[in-house]
Parts: sequence; structure tokens; C-alpha cells
Amino acid sequence: MLCAVPALRALRAALPGAHIVLTGLPWAAQFARRFDTYVNEFIPFPGHPLLPEQPVRHEELTSYYASVCGRECDLALQLHGSGDITNHIVAGFGAHTMAGFVRGESTQTDRTVLLAYPDAGAEPERLLQLTARLGAPAVGSHLEFPLRRDDVDELEASKVAPELEPGSYICIHPGARKRDKCWPPERFAEVADELHDEFGLDTVLTGSADEAPLARAVARHMRSPAIEAAAPISIGAMAALMSRARLLVCNDTGVSHIAAGLGLNSVVVFSKADIARWAPLDRLRHRCIWDPAAERAAVVLQHARALLAGTAPSGQRATGMWPYW
Repeated sequence: MLCAVPALRALRAALPGAHIVLTGLPWAAQFARRFDTYVNEFIPFPGHPLLPEQPVRHEELTSYYASVCGRECDLALQLHGSGDITNHIVAGFGAHTMAGFVRGESTQTDRTVLLAYPDAGAEPERLLQLTARLGAPAVGSHLEFPLRRDDVDELEASKVAPELEPGSYICIHPGARKRDKCWPPERFAEVADELHDEFGLDTVLTGSADEAPLARAVARHMRSPAIEAAAPISIGAMAALMSRARLLVCNDTGVSHIAAGLGLNSVVVFSKADIARWAPLDRLRHRCIWDPAAERAAVVLQHARALLAGTAPSGQRATGMWPYW
């Protein structure tokens, strides 16, 4: 969802007065609230038998499509990949015009524009190809993660990491939605210990409440102290915690895009995903390391040191041509 922000920003720039409705998995309601500059309304999607993200809520399907069609939208956009399944879903919204991606050749009719889904490039840039094709102005491919006062209030009320001074710590995020792509706890511990010894920074182990055992595993392998902050707090509160850190070290997972949106330097370890598609665009601030065998801790440390020592640019974005490591 964060990778779609540049496309939503372009859409809003093209149509500043439009009423933009986002429909997606129920959890994305919080995304719509955070990005209310770009999204006016959210409708939870009840699912589809061929989409694995959630079980279908069959009893809600009729009312869902009636609600969407009742809005008589001018344009329905499909921003969910190649459209093998989702084009059929979006076509059922009853909009005057539909646009999206399709596998194979691009097609266009009086009421439909389907662009050939790009098989290369970073995810934000792929999605921007569609809004550009529709005539939306280019307003940047950078990500955003706006923090709110209630994010900070929740973090302070949670007491998960009290009395930490901004800039005095690094965040280690050892989890990921798919555990089989997580770097081993002992590798994260090795990196945390070395950075603590060299830079005198505290280590904060972040994650969801479900990832608390993984954070504890990292702490057990460390010889320096760690603050275990894997807790039942919101994504916004966790982002507020990360925003005050000097560095994030994580797997290829959603927090790497939060770091990109916050402008927080990061080292991201990849083991399975398409690194060219899912790596943050700024390759100087966000160092992406391919390490499926978990044997390149020295390389992760090398780039973490460079970021902490200030040899990477601060507050500016590099071109997408910077290499991976």
C-alpha cells in the first residue's frame, strides 16, 4: 500500500477536487485515514475466492457491489498488479471508465484503458506508469509516512521504550509476515552488538506482539543490552519510535517502506523477494543486501557503519540507478 502512495499523489494532483474512494482489505482503513490528503473514503473489500489474502465474506458481497456501483463513479482504477483476477472485480464497480494493468499487450476502448503490466522496475514506478498514461502530472516517486500526534501519544503511553533520547538508538526489526524470509536472530544480534560497541547506540528490537518471541531470540543472542519493543502497538506508534532512531536494520518487509517514508536510513536484508521490485528507490539511504544463505553479516555491517558515520547523503534522494550489494 505504501508503494501506491506516489500513484495516489499523482492522481490527487491531476484531480484536486475529486472524491477518491479506496477499496481494499479491511486493515487498509488505517491507511486511508493516514493518507486522507489523497483518499476521501474507504470501503472494505469482502474478498474473492481466487485471492488468498483473506477468506471470502460471502454474506457481504451483494451489499458491497451495490454500495460501490451506487456511487456511479467516473473512473475505476485497478492498481493491484497484472489484473488476472482483479480486472474482473473492478469491472463490476459500474464506473463510467476503467483503467488498470493487464498481462500481455495493452488494450484500449472508449471506456477501458488497460496498460501492459511492466515486468521490471520498482513497485512505485510500475504503478506510476498507469497514472502517467492517464495524463496525471509527475509529482515524484518518493514514499511518505506522515506521523500524527496520536501516533506519538500512543507510543508514549505504551511505555515500550521509555526515556530514549532521539538519535541515541538503532532499531532492529527481525520479523516479517513470512517467517521463511527472516534473517536468523543470531545474525541480527551480531550486527547489533558490533554497532553498539562502535557507536555507543542503544538497540531497540521492534515488531508486532506476535513477533515478541523473535525479538526475545535476538536479545538472547546479544551480549549487549537490548530494549524489547515488540508489542501490541499500532503501525503508527511503531513508526513514531523508528522516526527517532539513527538506523533501521530489517528484513525485506513493510517496515522498510515505512523507513523510506520517514527518511530513516536503513539496511534491508533480502532472501526471497524480487529485490529490484521491492527495494526502496533511494539506494544510498537504504542499502539492500541479498543474503539468502545468511552469510553476509559483514556486508550488512559495512553498510550500517557507512550510514551511521554519515557517508550517505542525508535528506536527499538518489537516482534509481544505484546498485544493490
